[in-house]
Amino acid sequence: MKKILLLALAVSAFSCKTETKPDYIVISGKITNKLPAELSINTQDQSFTEVIEVAADGTFTDTLTVEKGSYVLYDTKNPVFLYLDSGYNLNINYDAADFKNSLVISGEGAAENNYLIKKREKTPLLIGDNASFYSLNEADFKNKQLAIKDSLTALLNNTPGISEKFKTSEQKELHYNYLVGLNVYEKGHRYFTRDQEFKASDDFLKGLDGFDYSNESDYKESPSYKKIVTDHYVSEITEFMTKDSLSQEEAFFKTVKNIPSELIKNTFLFDFANQSMARSKDIESFYNTFMSISTNEDNKAVITEKYNKLTAVAKGKPSPKFVNYENYKGGTTSLDDLKGKYVYIDVWATWCGPCKREIPFLKELEKTYHDKNIEFVSLSIDKVSDREKWKKMIETENLQGVQLLADNDWKSDFVKDYQIQGIPRFILVDTAGNIVDPNAPRPSDPKLVEMLTELNI
Repeated sequence: MKKILLLALAVSAFSCKTETKPDYIVISGKITNKLPAELSINTQDQSFTEVIEVAADGTFTDTLTVEKGSYVLYDTKNPVFLYLDSGYNLNINYDAADFKNSLVISGEGAAENNYLIKKREKTPLLIGDNASFYSLNEADFKNKQLAIKDSLTALLNNTPGISEKFKTSEQKELHYNYLVGLNVYEKGHRYFTRDQEFKASDDFLKGLDGFDYSNESDYKESPSYKKIVTDHYVSEITEFMTKDSLSQEEAFFKTVKNIPSELIKNTFLFDFANQSMARSKDIESFYNTFMSISTNEDNKAVITEKYNKLTAVAKGKPSPKFVNYENYKGGTTSLDDLKGKYVYIDVWATWCGPCKREIPFLKELEKTYHDKNIEFVSLSIDKVSDREKWKKMIETENLQGVQLLADNDWKSDFVKDYQIQGIPRFILVDTAGNIVDPNAPRPSDPKLVEMLTELNI
């Protein structure tokens, strides 16, 4: 977590220089033209986030003790992707009105971060459009993957100032990324060529023969290695689901129990639980199974906290409230305003593809139940600053029901109380304001009509 470490910094100012790098990271800089509503440093999976104070003149500085790896400095609009390691002292400056062309990173660790910026810019250009890329035959695809790897390796080797430690780690990452490309080729080729019968030749993935799926160091440091390992175990899960007719949860827990590396097992287990427990139909069983397998006490504490919050929104419990949310038709609406009716809540956003795919089904439901004792509420978690975009979609799609805009997007109390981490999410509340189902079926799922029929709606 974040530590200010002022004492450590004061002591270092009066100490003799040594070759030992400090165990903290300093990031500072200045944002010109427009002060951000908020500036934060986050892991890319948002498991860690800390707000950084910005002065009135746009300057900021903070001292962190975090694990080395990938982070995002985010001002709610412009993301600065960073690689952080102990001893880094990064200065980050940009013009909020011209972010892409004005971003400048200097200081200790700048060479590595500027290389990564160039890598992110160059990679899409090397790949080209995905349809053409994945439609290549096996030989041409593999050759292009090798050419991409070689080009990025040359960029790495030709960037001055990069430490040997980082260079060694990045060379591994580039190789693993090459293997990731081969690993997803079959699915990508099927999708873009619309040839669902396509099967890669037996020797196409020869580079993965004898692959070590238990390298804990690479699992922690290389996103591509982690993806290879994840895909490997996801394949096992899918196989259990198919051959043994297990549910996804059952297949997952059966797979994870057999992962030999404790670190990988605990991380894989935690990542799944953190994202999926809220969608489980039996949260108590899910939680108990997680606790019986996990050996990481920190992970157990996080999931226990999540479990306690989820059980607070279990079937039969009073629903968390939303209060005075902006109503498209004017004024505001609170959940209590709808008491006396069942309330089917669709948590969505204009940028969410799966949400938009449910719209036609939701419209049909609203027609079918228009004179019944149920209210259909579409609760957008678009940013308040995107209000006009929200209004335009309501008009363009002729959306019906009660159209509301949450007060603080993902950070709205209602969203946090329900532990919503992915959308669309559907919630059914009864006439007294109690939860019928915190994970109600989607409008496209016939089980929803069955549920409403059982409730005599």
